[in-house]
Formats: sequence, C-alpha cells, structure tokens
Amino acid sequence: MSAGEITVVARWQPADGQHDEVRAILAELRPASLAEPGCLGYEVYLAVDAPYCLLLIERYRDQAAIEAHRQSAHYQALVVQRALPLLADRKVELLQAQA
Repeated sequence: MSAGEITVVARWQPADGQHDEVRAILAELRPASLAEPGCLGYEVYLAVDAPYCLLLIERYRDQAAIEAHRQSAHYQALVVQRALPLLADRKVELLQAQA
C-alpha cells in the first residue's frame, strides 16, 4: 500500500426484496469503477452471517481519485440514482494505512 492510498469500506443493507437488484447494480458498477485510473481495487463481499448484507472494499490512489469516482457518470447513475433508494442502511468508512 502506497502513501496516500485510501481504502473505502462500505456496508450496504438492501431494503426487503431489493437484494437481487442491488447485486445487479454492483455487477455493473464494479467493472466501471475498476476502469477508473485512480481505482486500485474494488471487491464486493456477501456477509456469511448476514447474507443480505453487502460489503464493498474499494482502494483508491488518493483522495482526488475518490472524488473523481464519486463524480463519475457511472457512480451518479448506478449508486446515487439507482442503488441508494434501494438501501435500508449504508455505512461508509475511509481508511488510510499507518506505518
């Protein structure tokens, strides 16, 4: 992990009956995000003990790369317009490695 690199840990809890649609949105979002020059990784996990909870682990070169991601057309269309209205809960943490 290089200096300045930021890891995003996002927990998404789809509303009842919305799990499949949210997973379909993430299937579109992941490759589009990975194509961004500042995106170093983007993984989606399903919680073993809470199968409807999704965990996103994203890695970005720096804060500017996160901002570019959030302003991208695919983020606006897939996350802001489509996914967020389908979530019952969402928590996002930004983490930076320490020596």
